[in-house]
Amino acid sequence: MPRPKTKDELINLSNQNYNKVLDLVASFPEEKLNQEFPNGYLNRNIRDVLAHLHHWHLMMQDWYRVGMTGNKPNMPAKGYTWKTVPDLNRKIQKIYSQIELTKVKKLLQNSFNELQKIIDNHTEEELFEKRRFKWTGTTSLASYLISATSSHYDWAYKLIKKCMK
Repeated sequence: MPRPKTKDELINLSNQNYNKVLDLVASFPEEKLNQEFPNGYLNRNIRDVLAHLHHWHLMMQDWYRVGMTGNKPNMPAKGYTWKTVPDLNRKIQKIYSQIELTKVKKLLQNSFNELQKIIDNHTEEELFEKRRFKWTGTTSLASYLISATSSHYDWAYKLIKKCMK
């Protein structure tokens, strides 16, 4: 499906790609769920990938919360720039490295639900109009939400599928 251009498309693709990741994870037998990925990948296993999605959900929620008050959010995170995202992702991986997969799945579900509420609470115009909100700069709120949801889930699906062969 192409990049969402309407609220309904955003909701549908977000849910579709999220469920696709969860269905893929559920397709593996229990003993393979903690299998290490091949060398060369920052995310070392399924837990790392799901934790990564969860943490980026939390950052998106923070950007939104701060931005909607009229303040400028720390994007991508305090102490990081878009050029240092690999360092940020390494930090995220370390944060969740000792948390069990079952707990990460619950965290992910909760943060996913919160982003869906944000989408639901806005009109199509609020989501897709560029420059609508000062904090989104020259782009739209939907652009950030697509990156944090449907596009990110597509990345996760492909990574898990590739690494679990």
